[in-house]
Amino acid sequence: MAHILELESPRLLLRQWCDADLSELAAMCADPQVMRYFPATLNHEESAALIGRIREHFAQHGFGLWALERKDSRALIGLTGLLQVGFSAPFTPAVEIGWRLARPYWRQGYASEAATAALAAGFEQLRLEQIVSFTADSNLPSQKVMQAIGMQRDPADDFLHPKLADSHPLKPHLLYRITQMQWNARQSADGSA
Repeated sequence: MAHILELESPRLLLRQWCDADLSELAAMCADPQVMRYFPATLNHEESAALIGRIREHFAQHGFGLWALERKDSRALIGLTGLLQVGFSAPFTPAVEIGWRLARPYWRQGYASEAATAALAAGFEQLRLEQIVSFTADSNLPSQKVMQAIGMQRDPADDFLHPKLADSHPLKPHLLYRITQMQWNARQSADGSA
């Protein structure tokens, strides 16, 4: 499988991680607002370990979570990408799409723009048949991104996240999907509009 090291969208560069990214990533992952739909914030060492796991995923699969950089300012604004789902569930094995943005970059369309570039890579370069995304049922901002990029939810697919305790408030999760056929139809419709 070819390695996809970099992607571009109109305003963004999705690139590999470099050591200089750690301080910005650590600041983002320590922000309780950014991490409110994750089990916990991450400290500096945990953020460094995250970069290590991302690099390992790229080495093993040829894709992963890209560092998300604004082209105009070269600012690291978050991460976006594709990864193998790391737990067992009725919909696995599967490749998921995910994103996380620093607070100053919310509500500007960056998550949808970057996710669209990642979906294109998944379907057009990696030839995946389907990509999923999931989030806590309370995470309305991510659900809006999933809908904006053409993903669809069947309530019958919703699940309890197996890595969270039964009493954890984030345990109920919603599952969204998009197939290669749905992606192709969406691209055709967008091209003819």
